[in-house]
Amino acid sequence: METPRKKRGEKRAFICEGCGFRSLRWLGKCPECGSWDSFIEEAPREKDTSHNFQNGPLKLSEIDATKEFERYLTEISEFNRVLGGGIVPGSLCLFGGEPGIGKSTLLLQALSSLSRKGLKILYCSGEESATQIKLRAKRLGVDEDIFVLCQPNIEALMSEILKMAPDCLAIDSIQTMYSPEIGSLPGSIGQVRAVTARLMEISKGLSIPVFIIGHVTKEGSIAGPKALEHLVDTVLYLEGDRTQAFRILRTVKNRFGPTHEIGVFEMRDKGLREVKNPSNLFMADRKKLVSGSVLVPCLEGTRPILIEIQTLVNHSFLAMPRRTTSGVDANRLALLIAVSEKVLGITLYDKDIFVNVVGGFKIVETASDLPLICAILSSLREQPISHDTAIFGEVGLTGEIRSISNCQIRINEIKRMGLKRCILPGSGLKGLKIPKGLEVIPIEYLGDIENLL
Repeated sequence: METPRKKRGEKRAFICEGCGFRSLRWLGKCPECGSWDSFIEEAPREKDTSHNFQNGPLKLSEIDATKEFERYLTEISEFNRVLGGGIVPGSLCLFGGEPGIGKSTLLLQALSSLSRKGLKILYCSGEESATQIKLRAKRLGVDEDIFVLCQPNIEALMSEILKMAPDCLAIDSIQTMYSPEIGSLPGSIGQVRAVTARLMEISKGLSIPVFIIGHVTKEGSIAGPKALEHLVDTVLYLEGDRTQAFRILRTVKNRFGPTHEIGVFEMRDKGLREVKNPSNLFMADRKKLVSGSVLVPCLEGTRPILIEIQTLVNHSFLAMPRRTTSGVDANRLALLIAVSEKVLGITLYDKDIFVNVVGGFKIVETASDLPLICAILSSLREQPISHDTAIFGEVGLTGEIRSISNCQIRINEIKRMGLKRCILPGSGLKGLKIPKGLEVIPIEYLGDIENLL
């Protein structure tokens, strides 16, 4: 790709592909991130007045927001939940995830449901040919009324969008799109930012929702280190282990709804199928009398989910015992082990400890502190925890059990799933409405757990 020739009097900037630092001249080393030979020349884009937001300032009382609240609802309720109740017209959504995790599959299924409702959908791809998209759509059973355009040039793409005026637009993927005004290769930070800026003009100017698929790097960030998150309205991440069938769609940013909402999906032969009751999913294969297993009600956004934590404690023959975790922060586990040895007087320094969250789920909240310690005790003493018991609570450094948020929602989920007993922080019991048939056991100190397991 040739770099556009500089015109007389035209000022150009050089931008670092690693961090986005701008300079008026080329630099060998970036003073911001320290990377070498990372500056590329970025040509200024000519002014485009083909579609402006508005002609002048307006009072809030004069703005008609009726259309903005008419969200587009897909037939996938989990997808609607994560977006805060549906797709907002004029929104720009970044759909991230590892390559091959199912981003294109899920988005194509959601757009197909909109097409069946009579909306005009344009699916633009720079990665696949029209034939490849047709074969994937046939396997998924996708509505054939979706328009497909295989064009990586954003300027040519925008002219087609203005002619067609679709109701919804999808870009797959942002790393393959390029602007001829930028002299760098597609996927570089300069190209990614320029293309996203053009798509934002289309989204806001024509009031159509735009979905951008973005692959993540090995470090787990979208290419161009978070260079797009401040530009878009919503950031979604599709997570999961490729060896397992379950996928979790997580909201990281949402200007039109709550953040940290999740949607649970299961990969099938004909695409992703939504899981409306994830608690049943994570509890399906749970054994009744197994040591080291405990249920914890976690809260993801506004949704409570009962998740199983499994631990294995075994005598170690190594100089440095192993501490292996899956779905739990390893540093948090080390802290809880130290508190357990101090408060409970147990010996763990010569034990290998393995922790696993069933189903590939990741727990980030401190509600799992108390159940994790209980699971360690259960495995250490070969003493199973009752299968109809759920535990939650935060553990402090001195062994006190601290209250956590939304206790009412958690115990309601415990009751709904048919459990009979719940161990929770005593400080969080005030004001709770205890469901009938559920035994609630409050504790204030970690040492009180000894007689309850």
